Amino acid sequence: MRAKIKKAVSSKIDAIGLPILALCWVSFFWGTTWIASKEGVKHMPPMQLVAIRQFLGGILYVGYFLIKKTPWPKRQQWRTILILSLLNFVLSNGLSTWGIKYISSGLGAILGAIFPIWIVIIMYFRGEKLNSKAVFGIATCFFGVCIIFYEHLKDFLDPNFSFGIFLSLIATLTWAFGTLYTKKKAASFNPYFSLGLQMLISSLSLFAVIGATGNTIPLTDIPSNSWWSIAYLVIIGSVLTFIAFIYALQKLPAEINSIYAYINPVVAVILGAIIFNEPLTMYIASGGFIVLVGLYLVNLALRKKTNPI
Repeated sequence: MRAKIKKAVSSKIDAIGLPILALCWVSFFWGTTWIASKEGVKHMPPMQLVAIRQFLGGILYVGYFLIKKTPWPKRQQWRTILILSLLNFVLSNGLSTWGIKYISSGLGAILGAIFPIWIVIIMYFRGEKLNSKAVFGIATCFFGVCIIFYEHLKDFLDPNFSFGIFLSLIATLTWAFGTLYTKKKAASFNPYFSLGLQMLISSLSLFAVIGATGNTIPLTDIPSNSWWSIAYLVIIGSVLTFIAFIYALQKLPAEINSIYAYINPVVAVILGAIIFNEPLTMYIASGGFIVLVGLYLVNLALRKKTNPI
């Protein structure tokens, strides 16, 4: 009897422990991908880096499921996959990577974390009421962003800096649309296979765009630093961390799983300061903290809206 109880407790701990480990992995390593992307775009066109990264990641996913003889998506599921490949990978991932060519990786990560604000705004324009917690959270985020950008006011005179901020904000908006669309069109189709197809389709779209515009360099001219960045982004960012993310999403409550969104920017800001000597001032530290507090309030409001008592 005692052995059975011990075994049951042990299996329960394992069931909780693995998702928590997966969440810890996501929280740290998705923060590091901002650093890898920043290093990569120093030496090659951003959209080419994104296309190569997503092509290799997509090939790994799709190849695995083809070997496993997993059934292909049904007709209706293809539409969802195509839309998500555009929103989440061509636009969100592509534009955010392009944006950090002109701004710091830490600043890009902080801006990337504010997508819940867009979700609330989109829901408002769809006719849903905002509760006081959501409004206060948005106001808090705005105040934090103002603090962060206080010392960057002169930088806005630089067209490249302004363009980087614009790209980063559009990237968060498309991620918000992608998140809402995913919730609306949640399907029984294998999420990992779907992810690989989205990556592969988006990479082919990006290759077509950069090929048509000529915004590319020969593969032989890509330096080793960028190739190492791509390898890191594919293996850690596109494969292992996405697997961990989907696993944690399936096993943990939403309020716990959302923690990664608050840790990613902190990791990116600290590593950016250590590796690239990006500025880590009191304005960035205090403003970033205030933004994360505001995001917590917004997420709290969203959870209460989707799970009414």
